[in-house]
Amino acid sequence: MDIFRFSKRFIFTSFVLTSFHVLPSLSFTSFVFGDSLVDAGNNDYLFTLSKANSPPYGIDFKPSGGRPTGRFTNGRTIPDIIGQTLGAVSFPPPYLAPNTQAHAIHRGMNYASGASGILDKTGSLFIGRIPLSNQVNYFEQSRNYMVNVMGEKRTKAFLKKAIFSLTTGSNDMLNYVQPSIPFLGGDKVSPSTLHDYMVFNLTTQLKRLHELGARKFVVVGIAPLGCIPFVRALNLLPRGKCSVEVNTLIQGYNQRLNSTLDQLNRQLGPESVFVYANSYDVFSRIILSYRHYGFENAEEPCCGGNFPPFICFKGNNNASTATSVLCDDRSKYVFWDAYHPTEAVNIIISKMLLDGDESISFPMNFRELYNYNNS
Repeated sequence: MDIFRFSKRFIFTSFVLTSFHVLPSLSFTSFVFGDSLVDAGNNDYLFTLSKANSPPYGIDFKPSGGRPTGRFTNGRTIPDIIGQTLGAVSFPPPYLAPNTQAHAIHRGMNYASGASGILDKTGSLFIGRIPLSNQVNYFEQSRNYMVNVMGEKRTKAFLKKAIFSLTTGSNDMLNYVQPSIPFLGGDKVSPSTLHDYMVFNLTTQLKRLHELGARKFVVVGIAPLGCIPFVRALNLLPRGKCSVEVNTLIQGYNQRLNSTLDQLNRQLGPESVFVYANSYDVFSRIILSYRHYGFENAEEPCCGGNFPPFICFKGNNNASTATSVLCDDRSKYVFWDAYHPTEAVNIIISKMLLDGDESISFPMNFRELYNYNNS
């Protein structure tokens, strides 16, 4: 890190830390936006090829007794784990589930959707999904409900303390790197143009949320997708190798995103805070030192196998119904399926985001953001 960048970060960090008072909040409320990494079941209510509503998904999700809930992993997602750690008594429900609007006031809401992206066209191959712009539209409807129940003044005060997390962009990248899927209906744009387009559209939605009353943001960068089983198989990579090309593309985007969040903090702080969550470095640490973290396999998915179509499912208990490959010990695998981490990985990442230093979350970690008094 050069001296200028260090100085800029030090000055902003000092500005934030001296402008806020650390006080414990009485309750934890979060509004979750993003893709299948954080989807809590919205896609169960869509006509889509991107679903996680059948076994063995959810096999380790205790609140459901091991039944699938629409989460694209074997257990809890990162927002689930962080919420529980910070005192949430229940998980934000999926927005599309019946009769959930009233829960927004007490539990928050989950708008995330598998196969979705920052760009509206991302994931069209899967048919149904909720692009980020539509997720924000849904939040606006939730806000209208809150205003009707609590009034404008109380709604503003409530949203000012809530956490707004956005975990999106992975599917935009995956669509871009797959040669068989046209990007924007024609030839691929340059990587730099892709970065600009993604960051511009994401920033637009962040500003919309800010206008609607959001003040505490966590924006998660994209993880090293060049190391996930799907991309490694797509590129026919040998064991122990990740796609340098894909990871370089993602690092360029993350740098652009981080810089943009710095700008938003300067423009809209100190009342508003935009935290950049460095999932790229966090996940890279786990993959490179997986045995240190207690894992035995950092390459193969626990469920679904190493080759297309990468389908993770459990058939009926009869000989005529096939079942995909399922590992014996899910806690020893980094990847649950060809795209998503196991709950064991989500637990480790959650701990780092909650209490990590500025190399993981800047300008503060999740717990510090939760406890800041931005009155």
